[in-house]
Amino acid sequence: MAHAHAHNHDHHDHHGHSHAHGHGHHHHAPADFGRAFLIGIILNTGFVLIEAAAGLIYGSMALIADAGHNLSDVLALALAWIAAIAAKRPAQGRFTYGYKSSTILAALANALLLAVAIGAILFETVHRIMNPVEPQGMAMAAVAGIGIAINAFTAMLFVRGQKDINIRGAYLHMMADALVSVGVVIAGLAILLTGLAWIDAAVTLAILAVIAWSTWGLARDSVAMGLLAAPEGIDLAEVRRHLASFDGVAAVHDLHVWPMSTTEVALTAHLVMPGRPASDSFLRDVAASLECAFGVHHATLQIESGDAPCDAPCGAVC
Repeated sequence: MAHAHAHNHDHHDHHGHSHAHGHGHHHHAPADFGRAFLIGIILNTGFVLIEAAAGLIYGSMALIADAGHNLSDVLALALAWIAAIAAKRPAQGRFTYGYKSSTILAALANALLLAVAIGAILFETVHRIMNPVEPQGMAMAAVAGIGIAINAFTAMLFVRGQKDINIRGAYLHMMADALVSVGVVIAGLAILLTGLAWIDAAVTLAILAVIAWSTWGLARDSVAMGLLAAPEGIDLAEVRRHLASFDGVAAVHDLHVWPMSTTEVALTAHLVMPGRPASDSFLRDVAASLECAFGVHHATLQIESGDAPCDAPCGAVC
């Protein structure tokens, strides 16, 4: 439900302005994926231990690389879960927006974890290329086959949450892991049939390329959110036209749209409305339309009469 409040402020100077502020606050907590996080963390932690041990026992760097990636995903799932819990905490003290932005910090940390995993696995892969060990193909294929089932199942737990970058990140990582495991199965069978040990290193490098690609996308999106860039799906020019289309609005300025979290969007704007005071119903209608058309959950609108223009920055006393 949108709440709109109209306030008139008279500035005691030679101009005098009349302002109305409309606040649309729609509290949309992220969907609860607590059970999905718990199941995913337990399953993947167990598989990481099995896969890493198998990689060491059977001499497969591809298995170790995949285990390293899975470990980073377990940590990412834990971070995302903690952030989702924190995002639901109410505002208090200096944290007037609550802890919603913790989900953005979790996405950034996830990207950093993946980058560290890439570096560690690449270092070990180069070492193995210089000191080759012939892996056992059948063991590689068998262990990776288990990985396909676990990763695909975990991915399905998050298939409903694609609008949240953290949930989308969990889903994409798990699907990528399943595909990587398919590659390890193929590599294991190829080694079994041909006896060519270099296939293990080649598959490992391919796995790293997949991880790097997903890491870049996650890092790019999370950094943009951290810098308060308008969400990709929101066209600022279209938002401006939408606000200007309301009856009585002559101009729109100081428009800002930014992510409060990985699931909530905020907006502030000044609407110039000469000769027409903004009613509570008008402000509620605008806030509701912004949520319906653009997914904006928190809208703050300031109404200006436009009858006392000045060259000073907005908000300054002329």
